[in-house]
Amino acid sequence: MNQWLQDFAYRIHIGWWIFALAGVIAIVVTFLTVCAQSVRAALTNPVKALRSE
Repeated sequence: MNQWLQDFAYRIHIGWWIFALAGVIAIVVTFLTVCAQSVRAALTNPVKALRSE
């Protein structure tokens, strides 16, 4: 794979921190989504949910 990539005219170096940053951002977005859904479910009136079913 490295040999194939060396044939390109333009090369960039992607550091390991880019992948770490992407992972941290994905975890933060997931955490915020789960927290928002949990708060919304906790604040919902169960009587309204049961009445509509």
